Amino acid sequence: DQIGAGAAGARLPLPSASDELHRLATTLNAMLDRLDAGLRRERRFVADASHELRTPLALLQTELELAQRRSRTPQELEAAIDSAKQEVDRLARLAEDLLVLAAADEGRLPLRPMRLDAEELLQGVARRFAPRATASGRAIRVDSAPGLVLVADRLRIEQALGNLVDNALRDGAGTVLIGAERELDAVVLRVADDGPGFADAQLPGVFERFSRANGVRSNGAAGLGQSIVQAIAIAHGGMAVASNRAEGGAQVVIRLP
Repeated sequence: DQIGAGAAGARLPLPSASDELHRLATTLNAMLDRLDAGLRRERRFVADASHELRTPLALLQTELELAQRRSRTPQELEAAIDSAKQEVDRLARLAEDLLVLAAADEGRLPLRPMRLDAEELLQGVARRFAPRATASGRAIRVDSAPGLVLVADRLRIEQALGNLVDNALRDGAGTVLIGAERELDAVVLRVADDGPGFADAQLPGVFERFSRANGVRSNGAAGLGQSIVQAIAIAHGGMAVASNRAEGGAQVVIRLP
């Protein structure tokens, strides 16, 4: 009766006798441990989300307040509006990411699976990011097994691959490789780069939400991209795995049945 949200760390005392009451108390304590862990994750998620929302909202408020000053020139007003628009875009992306993760948590991430040509899928993602890669003096290379077909939701898989390519362009170096191949009863989608790779301390938590590992690949992004990749892979009955390549650089593999 006394254990609640305010006393989440409390547990039932275990009777000395090894009987059914002892086993029941042990089972209930194990359940309380799981509930406590879930509560801590939820509180951390809310705190991290609040932190991520606070920065763009503060910047947006500042830009709008400055734009109200009559002494500003038309050029300054235009710059303020452009800056405010960027923060609104960031808020919109963050809100959409949070909705995707919330739907995945409840097991209701909507999917519309269809037969997709792997090479066509990867080429489409490469074309989308080609201007950005060219602007930074880099290239995107597609390597797909000929005739490979996968069954997946096009929009979600494109979103997952896009998040990985975005990370590779932002944090990595050299050519970004987008590949697809068949392994036994699975289709493997791979995004790799020639950059510094993941820090050893960062690898175990790559797919955690709002991850803030102080590794080589660290930036000011919200830290939801990799979590969404994993959520999309799991929704398809697959999984995502991050690693460092032996020849250098990072890679993330999406394995789909």
